[in-house]
Amino acid sequence: MPDRLCVATLAILPPTVATPTYDRETITPGIVHLGVGAFHRAHQAVFFDDCLNRGETGWGIIAASLRSPDTRDAIEPQDNLYTFCLRDGKSERLRIIGSIVETVVVPENPQRLVERMVDPSVLIVTLTVTEKGYLTNLASRSLLSDHPDIVHDLENPKRPRSIFGFILTATRRRRAEGSLPLTLLSCDNLPANGHMLRKLLLEFARLADEELASFIEDNIACPCSMVDRIVPATTDADRHAISAALGLRDAWPVVAEPYFRFVIEDHFPHGRPALEKSGVEFVDDVEPYEHMKLRMLNGSHSAIAAIGQITGLATVADAWAEKTVRDFIDAYWREVGRTLAPAVNGVEFAAGLRERFANPSLEHKTMQIASDASQKVPLRILAPLRELLEKNAESRAIILAVALWIRSCAGRNEKGEPVTILDPAFMEWDAPDQLKMAPDEVVDRFLAFKRVFADDLPDNEAFVSSLKAAYGDIRELGALAAIGKFLKS
Repeated sequence: MPDRLCVATLAILPPTVATPTYDRETITPGIVHLGVGAFHRAHQAVFFDDCLNRGETGWGIIAASLRSPDTRDAIEPQDNLYTFCLRDGKSERLRIIGSIVETVVVPENPQRLVERMVDPSVLIVTLTVTEKGYLTNLASRSLLSDHPDIVHDLENPKRPRSIFGFILTATRRRRAEGSLPLTLLSCDNLPANGHMLRKLLLEFARLADEELASFIEDNIACPCSMVDRIVPATTDADRHAISAALGLRDAWPVVAEPYFRFVIEDHFPHGRPALEKSGVEFVDDVEPYEHMKLRMLNGSHSAIAAIGQITGLATVADAWAEKTVRDFIDAYWREVGRTLAPAVNGVEFAAGLRERFANPSLEHKTMQIASDASQKVPLRILAPLRELLEKNAESRAIILAVALWIRSCAGRNEKGEPVTILDPAFMEWDAPDQLKMAPDEVVDRFLAFKRVFADDLPDNEAFVSSLKAAYGDIRELGALAAIGKFLKS
């Protein structure tokens, strides 16, 4: 068993592996990050590591896991170091990231996170907590005020569980101690994510402390952002291969594609790192970029994930190898492209996505993308669909994607194999047993899932009729054959 990656073993790494050029003992934490998953470690943490390498030593990261100790247990014994691996299908590049200086497991020690958020050297809180972390009805974009975590935090303000509880507690303390207000940077795949975070935080604050809510409204900045990089879940094969290349054991490396895009609204009243030196784009309005990415990349990813769940195609590359899938996604992009702003080039973006989806080295699991799908479909697929329906514009491919998602929620795929559904919100709903019901009955039941479809779509007769026809074809013909029928029509 080789030695573990850590500060003491950096010197014995191969010269082809990039390592931090800064003394980690001189780093001051300036960032608290909520939601320390693979995406954060392959995206934001890399850019902050760039800053540290340039001598901006005030931007170390305190990384907080809101649920599981897995990441902490893996990287803390490595002095919070880990390997960032870029793969393009032909080669790979390895780099050791040192920007995370501490990992906190919130359920074990919530007060530790509060103390770190109150530290006056911390100026920015970044978030990658996924759609479900915002505890919102995404159809109506309102706070789930009856959610157990919200109820708990309102009753126990000194022992928070939700992101809103922690932000409110830290804000109250920072205000009392005379520290600068935090800037909150959402990096999640939500439309107008900063505005959404601000709206939900204010809803929560008004339930807890109206006076503090007024302070937040006047003093807390929530810039919007758009993040784009494909980061599959790390596999055991990744761990073995990367550890072999290092000559050291890394318990939790991350793998990503070389492509990235990080666009941020430039609204940081109390300072920010010079991320633009690493290719981050600071703009006045993020929305055009965000819509393009959310609708073109994330929406088609969700459609591909549904196809994978139905057919047993395990990865995006596996699905993309099917010409029927490629042609369907091209049709999907043509429809969605009509909802994009003139400021962005959807055709050019789609051309890049074709190359990215074909990358076989990423092993991006369709099951991973399908997780929490009931929280993703309203934002990624139904939002552009509504715009097209209002204009009576072509939307058959998007409606077929909705039908594919519905079929992907059945208990078994077309091979008769069990389907793993990683979607707590869906599992809490009284889902129908699809394969024992008539297709139209299944669609009617799903349309009653208000957190997904709200009230307007079930009342749209043209949409309902088209959805029933598409779902009926999938049930009768199978997913790929139904897509083939759509492409010929």
